[in-house]
Amino acid sequence: MLHSMTTEPEQQIGVGTQDAFQRLWTPHRMAYIQGENKPTGPGADDGCPFCTIPSKSDEDGLVIARGGSVYAVLNLYPYNGGHLMVVPYRHVADYTDLDPAETAELAEFTKRAMVALRAASGAHGFNIGMNQGTVAGAGIAAHLHQHVVPRWGGDTNFMPVVGHTKVLPQLLADTRKMLADAWPAGV
Repeated sequence: MLHSMTTEPEQQIGVGTQDAFQRLWTPHRMAYIQGENKPTGPGADDGCPFCTIPSKSDEDGLVIARGGSVYAVLNLYPYNGGHLMVVPYRHVADYTDLDPAETAELAEFTKRAMVALRAASGAHGFNIGMNQGTVAGAGIAAHLHQHVVPRWGGDTNFMPVVGHTKVLPQLLADTRKMLADAWPAGV
Protein backbone atom coordinates (compact mmCIF):
# COMPACT_ATOMS: atom_id res chain seq x y z
CA MET A 1 0.00 0.00 0.00
CA LEU A 2 1.29 3.49 -0.84
CA HIS A 3 1.62 6.02 1.94
CA SER A 4 -0.15 9.33 1.65
CA MET A 5 1.96 12.48 1.25
CA THR A 6 0.46 13.74 4.53
CA THR A 7 1.86 10.85 6.57
CA GLU A 8 4.12 12.04 9.39
CA PRO A 9 7.75 10.95 9.02
CA GLU A 10 9.10 8.45 11.51
CA GLN A 11 10.74 10.28 14.42
CA GLN A 12 14.35 9.32 15.03
CA ILE A 13 16.14 9.94 18.29
CA GLY A 14 19.86 10.50 17.80
CA VAL A 15 21.43 8.84 14.81
CA GLY A 16 20.47 5.43 13.58
CA THR A 17 19.31 2.86 16.11
CA GLN A 18 18.09 4.28 19.39
CA ASP A 19 20.53 3.72 22.23
CA ALA A 20 21.23 4.97 25.75
CA PHE A 21 23.47 7.85 24.66
CA GLN A 22 22.46 11.49 24.60
CA ARG A 23 24.07 13.57 21.88
CA LEU A 24 25.32 17.10 22.06
CA TRP A 25 25.76 18.59 18.60
CA THR A 26 28.62 21.07 18.21
CA PRO A 27 28.49 22.31 14.61
CA HIS A 28 30.89 25.18 15.35
CA ARG A 29 33.64 22.56 15.43
CA MET A 30 33.09 21.54 11.78
CA ALA A 31 36.04 23.71 10.63
CA TYR A 32 38.25 21.76 13.03
CA ILE A 33 36.86 18.39 11.92
CA GLN A 34 37.40 19.28 8.27
CA GLY A 35 41.07 19.95 8.97
CA GLU A 36 41.33 23.72 9.14
CA ASN A 37 44.75 24.72 10.54
CA LYS A 38 45.91 21.09 10.79
CA PRO A 39 49.49 20.20 9.90
CA THR A 40 50.24 18.44 6.63
CA GLY A 41 52.60 15.95 8.29
CA PRO A 42 54.20 14.92 11.59
CA GLY A 43 57.25 17.22 11.51
CA ALA A 44 57.65 20.63 13.10
CA ASP A 45 58.05 22.11 9.59
CA ASP A 46 54.83 20.52 8.30
CA GLY A 47 52.61 23.44 9.27
CA CYS A 48 52.31 22.62 12.97
CA PRO A 49 50.34 25.52 14.49
CA PHE A 50 51.81 24.82 17.94
CA CYS A 51 55.29 25.42 16.51
CA THR A 52 54.30 28.69 14.76
CA ILE A 53 52.22 30.25 17.55
CA PRO A 54 55.21 31.16 19.76
CA SER A 55 56.66 33.36 16.99
CA LYS A 56 53.49 35.49 16.95
CA SER A 57 52.55 38.26 19.33
CA ASP A 58 50.48 37.14 22.31
CA GLU A 59 47.44 38.85 20.80
CA ASP A 60 47.83 37.34 17.32
CA GLY A 61 48.65 33.86 18.65
CA LEU A 62 46.04 33.99 21.46
CA VAL A 63 48.86 33.23 23.90
CA ILE A 64 47.89 33.71 27.54
CA ALA A 65 51.28 33.12 29.17
CA ARG A 66 54.77 31.99 28.22
CA GLY A 67 57.17 29.95 30.29
CA GLY A 68 60.64 28.58 29.68
CA SER A 69 59.46 25.21 28.30
CA VAL A 70 55.70 25.60 27.72
CA TYR A 71 53.08 28.20 26.92
CA ALA A 72 49.33 28.55 27.47
CA VAL A 73 47.12 29.37 24.48
CA LEU A 74 43.39 29.60 23.83
CA ASN A 75 41.82 26.85 21.74
CA LEU A 76 40.53 28.20 18.39
CA TYR A 77 37.71 25.63 18.48
CA PRO A 78 36.69 25.69 22.15
CA TYR A 79 34.37 23.26 23.86
CA ASN A 80 33.59 26.05 26.33
CA GLY A 81 34.52 29.69 26.79
CA GLY A 82 38.03 29.90 28.23
CA HIS A 83 39.11 26.50 26.84
CA LEU A 84 42.89 26.71 26.74
CA MET A 85 45.82 24.41 26.14
CA VAL A 86 49.24 24.07 27.74
CA VAL A 87 51.78 23.29 25.02
CA PRO A 88 55.50 22.54 25.13
CA TYR A 89 57.60 24.66 22.76
CA ARG A 90 59.45 21.53 21.70
CA HIS A 91 57.72 19.51 18.97
CA VAL A 92 57.09 16.17 20.71
CA ALA A 93 54.15 13.84 20.27
CA ASP A 94 54.06 11.77 23.42
CA TYR A 95 53.87 12.71 27.08
CA THR A 96 56.75 10.33 27.80
CA ASP A 97 58.93 12.36 25.40
CA LEU A 98 58.92 15.36 27.77
CA ASP A 99 62.04 15.93 29.85
CA PRO A 100 61.66 16.49 33.61
CA ALA A 101 61.73 20.30 33.34
CA GLU A 102 59.03 20.30 30.62
CA THR A 103 56.89 17.89 32.65
CA ALA A 104 57.16 20.06 35.77
CA GLU A 105 56.37 23.29 33.94
CA LEU A 106 53.43 21.72 32.10
CA ALA A 107 52.00 20.69 35.50
CA GLU A 108 52.69 24.16 36.96
CA PHE A 109 51.02 25.91 34.01
CA THR A 110 47.99 23.63 34.37
CA LYS A 111 47.66 24.76 37.99
CA ARG A 112 48.07 28.41 36.98
CA ALA A 113 45.44 27.99 34.27
CA MET A 114 42.97 26.71 36.86
CA VAL A 115 43.71 29.64 39.18
CA ALA A 116 43.35 32.15 36.33
CA LEU A 117 40.11 30.63 35.06
CA ARG A 118 38.60 30.60 38.56
CA ALA A 119 39.65 34.23 39.15
CA ALA A 120 38.55 35.51 35.75
CA SER A 121 35.37 33.53 35.18
CA GLY A 122 34.39 31.74 38.37
CA ALA A 123 34.81 28.26 36.84
CA HIS A 124 33.12 25.61 39.00
CA GLY A 125 35.19 22.70 37.69
CA PHE A 126 37.49 21.56 34.89
CA ASN A 127 38.03 18.88 32.30
CA ILE A 128 41.79 18.44 31.97
CA GLY A 129 43.51 15.99 29.70
CA MET A 130 45.55 14.94 26.70
CA ASN A 131 44.57 12.86 23.72
CA GLN A 132 47.64 10.79 22.84
CA GLY A 133 47.60 9.74 19.20
CA THR A 134 45.09 10.19 16.41
CA VAL A 135 43.13 7.10 17.44
CA ALA A 136 42.67 8.65 20.91
CA GLY A 137 41.17 11.80 19.42
CA ALA A 138 44.19 14.08 19.10
CA GLY A 139 43.48 16.61 16.38
CA ILE A 140 47.16 17.51 16.18
CA ALA A 141 48.77 14.26 17.31
CA ALA A 142 52.32 15.23 16.38
CA HIS A 143 52.58 18.01 18.98
CA LEU A 144 51.61 17.28 22.57
CA HIS A 145 49.09 19.62 24.18
CA GLN A 146 47.04 19.44 27.35
CA HIS A 147 43.48 20.78 27.35
CA VAL A 148 42.12 22.78 30.29
CA VAL A 149 38.37 23.24 29.82
CA PRO A 150 36.50 25.30 32.43
CA ARG A 151 33.06 24.06 33.42
CA TRP A 152 30.08 25.65 35.15
CA GLY A 153 26.86 24.16 36.45
CA GLY A 154 24.39 24.30 33.56
CA ASP A 155 26.99 25.14 30.90
CA THR A 156 25.53 22.53 28.58
CA ASN A 157 22.22 24.10 27.69
CA PHE A 158 19.59 24.02 24.98
CA MET A 159 21.42 26.25 22.48
CA PRO A 160 23.75 23.63 20.98
CA VAL A 161 21.03 21.00 20.96
CA VAL A 162 18.04 22.99 19.71
CA GLY A 163 19.63 25.97 18.02
CA HIS A 164 22.74 24.25 16.66
CA THR A 165 24.67 27.14 18.17
CA LYS A 166 27.46 27.20 20.73
CA VAL A 167 27.21 30.28 22.89
CA LEU A 168 30.61 31.79 23.62
CA PRO A 169 29.99 35.06 25.46
CA GLN A 170 33.27 36.72 24.44
CA LEU A 171 35.52 37.12 21.46
CA LEU A 172 38.65 34.98 21.76
CA ALA A 173 40.84 38.11 21.89
CA ASP A 174 38.86 39.41 24.87
CA THR A 175 39.02 36.03 26.61
CA ARG A 176 42.80 35.92 26.02
CA LYS A 177 43.27 39.33 27.61
CA MET A 178 41.03 38.50 30.57
CA LEU A 179 42.97 35.29 31.30
CA ALA A 180 46.38 36.88 30.70
CA ASP A 181 45.47 39.59 33.20
CA ALA A 182 44.38 36.95 35.75
CA TRP A 183 47.41 34.66 35.15
CA PRO A 184 49.23 34.17 38.49
CA ALA A 185 52.99 34.61 38.72
CA GLY A 186 53.29 31.41 40.75
CA VAL A 187 51.11 28.93 42.55
